[in-house]
Amino acid sequence: MQTEFWLEKWEKGETGFHIEVAHPLLERNWPRLGLAPDGGVFVPLCGKSHDLIHINRLGHPVTGIELSPLAIEQFFTERHLTPVATEVGGMPAFSVESLCLIVGDFFRLKPEDLGSIVAVYDRASLIAMPPAMQADYARQLQNLIPKEAPILLITLDYDPTEMQGPPFATPLTRIQELYADRYDIRLLEELDALNDNPALRNRGLTWLKEAAWHLSPR
Repeated sequence: MQTEFWLEKWEKGETGFHIEVAHPLLERNWPRLGLAPDGGVFVPLCGKSHDLIHINRLGHPVTGIELSPLAIEQFFTERHLTPVATEVGGMPAFSVESLCLIVGDFFRLKPEDLGSIVAVYDRASLIAMPPAMQADYARQLQNLIPKEAPILLITLDYDPTEMQGPPFATPLTRIQELYADRYDIRLLEELDALNDNPALRNRGLTWLKEAAWHLSPR
């Protein structure tokens, strides 16, 4: 999947994955990671998510990366925030207090670009990746973060014969293929999400599960 695909989605406003509140699975399950409130959190492919604000308000410094400059611009504009422009890893970055959003390619990041990270929140990153790219994504993510950092991962699962992603169906078996060599994988919560996603239902889905997973380093 090419860069232009996602840039065009943001330009056209085709961002059905964006929700106007913090994700309920995040709100209910983040405390179960048992993190110190002041540890840094990394959010890959963050868009303009309200989840960034929610995690930051819990006391965590937050670093996100997003391909679309428009998404980052909208994040700050919609909240009437004036960020300080900086640079991280040779990519533009915009910061307000302890929240820093990088505009650029996730695969260009290096561990030193993220500073001190104690956890990852992945709600719309892995499932945005075509299956052929998911192994590279998971490998890069694990290279970026400390081995002791857990991941709160939110996935979707459905019959892939009914719809072509994104978002891509990511069942437990796929999560295990990508992460089981380093993490214990525990299901925290699973929801029947079809009624909450009419756009996906209209694309032909007859069932849709949304799940929160705790990836705990061994």
